[in-house]
Amino acid sequence: MSLEEERISDLRATAHPLRLQMLSLLTGAELSAAEVARELDVTQANASYHLRLLHAAGLLEVAAEETVRGGKAKKYRHAWDAPVVRPPGTRDEDRLAYVRVFAEMIPRRYLELAPGAPSRFTDADLWVEPEVWEQVTTLVDEASALLHASARPPRTEGTVRAALSVAAFRLRDGSESS
Repeated sequence: MSLEEERISDLRATAHPLRLQMLSLLTGAELSAAEVARELDVTQANASYHLRLLHAAGLLEVAAEETVRGGKAKKYRHAWDAPVVRPPGTRDEDRLAYVRVFAEMIPRRYLELAPGAPSRFTDADLWVEPEVWEQVTTLVDEASALLHASARPPRTEGTVRAALSVAAFRLRDGSESS
């Protein structure tokens, strides 16, 4: 079965640090496998494999095709604002695989913190009114949308490299079954 024919969930597809980096990179730029490989310092074959997997999972669009030395090179982009439709049976192990990689990315990104740059860290496991929780999730969605919509190609003049990693979810209250 070819990679394009495989049925892979979007969560499983993102459960890899390199693929998360690719999604971020392709939010602000349309790039070929060769360009992604140069930017992320990986082989072109490795970049191409992961890009095809992300495309097969519906997380990347082919933005353009160009002829390069007699062959076709696809330029991909991450349509961050496209609706994600997850089948109702999304497996818990797919969700957990994504969460593990997501959590792994935070210390990696922290090590790249710009000296003297402002940063924000917070942690909470609290009881709040449902309206407050709704407001918090709305603000997180708005912050994410603002950053994604403002993304530019790497090292564009007048830009700064920024990271936002947020995990916000309602917890069981002890009376709900798992």
